[in-house]
Amino acid sequence: MQASRRRDRSSMSNTLHYQPVQKLGAYSFPQFQHFGEDLSYNNSSNGGNSCSIQIYHDQYCTLESSPLSVNYLSFSPGESPMSQQESQTSQSYPTEPRLSPDTNYSSPISGSCITEDVNDFRHKLKELETVMLGPDLDILTTYNNTLPSNSIASPDIDSWRQMMEAIPRGDLKKVLIACAKAMSNNDLLTAQWLISELRQLVSVSGEPIQRLGAYMLEGLVARLASSGSSIYKSLRCKEPASFELLSYMHTLYEVCPYFKFGYMSANGAIAEAMKDENRVHIIDFQIGQGSQWITLIQAFAARPGGPPHIRITGMDDSTSAYARGGGLNIVGRKLSKLAQTFKVPFEFHSAAMSGCEVQLENLGIRPGEALAVNFAFMLHHMPDESVSTENHRDRVLRLVKSLSPKVVTLVEQESNTNTAAFFPRFLEALNYYTAMFESIDATLPRERKERISVEQHCLARDVVNIIACEGTERVERHELLGKWKLRFRMAGFSPYPLSSLVNATIKTLLQNYCTKYRLQERDGALYLGWLNRDLVASCAWK
Repeated sequence: MQASRRRDRSSMSNTLHYQPVQKLGAYSFPQFQHFGEDLSYNNSSNGGNSCSIQIYHDQYCTLESSPLSVNYLSFSPGESPMSQQESQTSQSYPTEPRLSPDTNYSSPISGSCITEDVNDFRHKLKELETVMLGPDLDILTTYNNTLPSNSIASPDIDSWRQMMEAIPRGDLKKVLIACAKAMSNNDLLTAQWLISELRQLVSVSGEPIQRLGAYMLEGLVARLASSGSSIYKSLRCKEPASFELLSYMHTLYEVCPYFKFGYMSANGAIAEAMKDENRVHIIDFQIGQGSQWITLIQAFAARPGGPPHIRITGMDDSTSAYARGGGLNIVGRKLSKLAQTFKVPFEFHSAAMSGCEVQLENLGIRPGEALAVNFAFMLHHMPDESVSTENHRDRVLRLVKSLSPKVVTLVEQESNTNTAAFFPRFLEALNYYTAMFESIDATLPRERKERISVEQHCLARDVVNIIACEGTERVERHELLGKWKLRFRMAGFSPYPLSSLVNATIKTLLQNYCTKYRLQERDGALYLGWLNRDLVASCAWK
């Protein structure tokens, strides 16, 4: 667009390193105290009829450790505002040093992949350059005058008109959607142009939509360059120290109630199912820091008649091991020390593997123990029938059912990104993470450096993976609770009603947060949302 409408863009060069959100920080049911400090985790104008296309390689990178060499198109003759390569100056977040890129990924774009019809391409380019050259106040009039009268009412023209209205207004959401739509239609000319416009609208330190837009733009750029999987895998090249990563995760845990809600609702179901059992075995398919079990151990310690013997089998992969600063033995030692303090008989069994690798022999099943299985924020990482012929998602559920557990708890993000095609998946992610970023904004001040770190380290990599990756490389594959219910029923499970006490306890928890959070119970499940958007769902099965 014309220089008079150019706005200085905020830098997106802040370092992004990601690890999956871990289960950190302790919450307590009202009647129990937090454990002592020694047991806590470390929280530290163109008249020509022809054009030539020149491809420029412009370094663009929001996520500092995932640089991309992206091809931007310029057009000649005419040196229109669109045909000029912008000179962009990055501005690092003042308290973080800029790091040098390590790797470049590029995806050359040829004229043939923009359109099959040269005349059609020239016509479209002529229309676009006419718009670009027109005065700002007359953009739509100029554009409409270049179109044949019999085509004004076409859907494509309506779409272009809306897009041309959105850009000068700075309507970031509409421009993001337009760019994703162009990519979905393989309209790479439009997508490249809109990417250059989006770069001026996003900011990792701005409004929630600007911050989310920065990471969604990174995903779009990565998808265009076919380097989404490379980004996803390379973000660990400049990881923070493990104690810093724990701090970021703990901050997210504290500023938003999503994880506390999930762990509290699952623990309530387990405590209810095991109230008369003397020996309890809990299998946690993603134990993380083990923090979910702190208040459950406390609750069992206060049980009338004394606590049961508790054995926990914890599974986790190398990503979580890095965040802990070591293997699962660290979790075992801390939970054992906590149980000893509360005089609860306790054992810990580790299984250092991902859920997809789990077999019966890894679970350490013993006769005489009442079994509880916990799936908290992890089943969506397992590939299903749309990705793998092995369908680990359903295989693991059938395996668990064969163990005859007393209760199985499920906590998942209420989002539909698993089998959705790119464009509807983009819209779903935009809607879901807009609510998430707004909720963070309500608690953590925008000027706080911790907020940028939390969003970059704990959320941004998920966003890039959802947008940029496909097939086995896309591991963020969320499903709505309705689909999870079908899977559980097909595996032979039936619903396990949640206790009303759990609902009341969570309502008490939410009193400490913004009033825009809402808790609903529907069809035997609990939903935690932000305004009118459900974000996390929790339920139990037997």
